[in-house]
Amino acid sequence: MDLAEVVDDVVDALVTIDASRQPFKEFQPGVGPYGEPQLVKLIAAHLNRIPKYKGAACVRRSPDLLIPQEWAIEFKLARPFGDNNKEAENWSVNLLHPYPGNVSTIGDCYKLLKYEGPERGAVAVIGYEHTPPKIQLTPLIQSFEEIAKNVLGFKLSDRIEVGRDNLVHPVHQAVRVFAWELLDGPRNLQSES
Repeated sequence: MDLAEVVDDVVDALVTIDASRQPFKEFQPGVGPYGEPQLVKLIAAHLNRIPKYKGAACVRRSPDLLIPQEWAIEFKLARPFGDNNKEAENWSVNLLHPYPGNVSTIGDCYKLLKYEGPERGAVAVIGYEHTPPKIQLTPLIQSFEEIAKNVLGFKLSDRIEVGRDNLVHPVHQAVRVFAWELLDGPRNLQSES
């Protein structure tokens, strides 16, 4: 199964979670406020209801989501605004911190290089925006690609992007999922570790 197909299924899962109107903790109803571990668990449960996943999608510590014999996927969330409609502090750091051993998407690329399973590795960003966006996610996504590819030397596939509008949350009104297959890492990985 190709990554674009998985990303489309992940977005369908997010829309289903959103439509349930089940709030996360004390936040307003909708998918946007969910934390990454809780959200990935719900995504895996949704995927496992789709026959092609054979009930095998599972949540792990690393990678975040494993689809056996297919994909090892690390996820990050990008939310420029909190549940309270105030701009979040440091929300972009989850993508751009360019060092191994941290919790950024770039750190996830380093982790995937060390993953020893037969699955292909991918990183995915689940981002939320207002409709229309008050802060657009595209500059952050392009910055991630620039740093990952041209500063650090990761080889990533072309970007896959799937989005949906009309979510129930009053702040996280649209979801956009961006994903890249990790094709290769920097040649100087030994000096980076």
